[in-house]
Amino acid sequence: MERPLTPKEIVAELDKYIIGQDEAKRCVAIALRNRWRRQQAPQELRDEIAPKNIIMIGPTGVGKTEISRRLAKLAQAPFLKIEASKFTEVGYVGRDVESMIRDLTGLAVNIIRKEEEDKIEGKAREMAEERILDLLLPPPPVKASPPPGQDGVIEVTAEPPHKTREQLRKLLREGKLDERLVEVEVSDRALPVVEIFSTAGLEEIDMNVKDMLSGLFPKKTKRRKVKVPEAMEILSEEETQKLIDMDKVVKLAIQRVEQSGIIFFDELDKIASREQGHGPDVSREGVQRDILPIVEGTTVMTKYGMVKTDHILFIAAGAFYVSKPSDLIPELQGRFPIRVELESLGKEEFIRILTEPQNALITQYVELMKTENVHLSFAKEAISEIAETAATINERTENIGARRLYTIMEKLLDEVSFEAPELSGKKIVIDAAYVNKKLEEFVQDEDLSRYIL
Repeated sequence: MERPLTPKEIVAELDKYIIGQDEAKRCVAIALRNRWRRQQAPQELRDEIAPKNIIMIGPTGVGKTEISRRLAKLAQAPFLKIEASKFTEVGYVGRDVESMIRDLTGLAVNIIRKEEEDKIEGKAREMAEERILDLLLPPPPVKASPPPGQDGVIEVTAEPPHKTREQLRKLLREGKLDERLVEVEVSDRALPVVEIFSTAGLEEIDMNVKDMLSGLFPKKTKRRKVKVPEAMEILSEEETQKLIDMDKVVKLAIQRVEQSGIIFFDELDKIASREQGHGPDVSREGVQRDILPIVEGTTVMTKYGMVKTDHILFIAAGAFYVSKPSDLIPELQGRFPIRVELESLGKEEFIRILTEPQNALITQYVELMKTENVHLSFAKEAISEIAETAATINERTENIGARRLYTIMEKLLDEVSFEAPELSGKKIVIDAAYVNKKLEEFVQDEDLSRYIL
């Protein structure tokens, strides 16, 4: 595993893609670093250090989900982003909350498996190469004495001459045999379709039945004629499967989930119960009650074995427009001790969002137009005008944050995008006048901007 990032390095990485929200970045950076610090603590104290779960509160479009996406790449640990609104209370049709631990464990198994594959890639490829050479140069028949009581000569196989094999190996590595066809055996395991009707743990039951059936039905193979490069991939994959110890992979995966797993709960506010005016809000509170033991620490059964959730870090986010964090059940509130509020975005932030990040919107549109050989550029005043328009419409209608920029940019460049193939080789400069001309109608007419932008 790579060297763990320091909090400053994590914030610097997040700064490349997310404008502002310094407090939220600091919180997640500290939480991420604390995962590593806990691992370095004395063994007797390690189990006593509980993760400090976080709730990020802020309107839509200010960067909550983007922080989670970027965090996943920096975490160097099993990381799952899940929508809290996907879950339903046990007994209702839908996903039960334990499925997120199963998903996280599945992700961890894939991560560890990939790491193991990278370690043995060279060896697997060498073994595949030997098998390709056997296919390209079958051992020639040689003469031998017949057994007693038989006349004549029989043929037995012997290893091909070393020199010829090495010459063939050289041609193979130089790519001169890439067009040759070889016949390889590939597994053709088709399982019968089984439909399962169940409310709880549906995915897990489905997987277990598939595993069970795969052991019952014989493994079928079929012969295919493929070109040498494709045969190399197929045989490398087969050799990799033989070399990887899946028991070790599963053991390491469970350990990594338990010690450094991170789950990002998005849309937590959607399961917060509002004031009880129309009878009990069973499904919402039920989901909270189901989530509580997982956040507190419990043991979940997965297809890979038992997984403890005591030290998994939970980061939750929600807009909390209608409900408030205090509408969550008290026990769940207590399990999220760190709360950080994200700020609304204004004109200055929009200007920076349009120009500064590595994936800035302006950069995206310029590069898209380059594919049509159209050279698009934006004047400084035009960028300022776009930001001003986005801020104005957010104030007048629903505040959807930076997402407003997407709708405005699409409306602004609608004509250019449509006619781009005919504009090949031309330079197009978007200035303030062009922005005003294209967006003036929507800014002035509040009803129109409410529906179009």
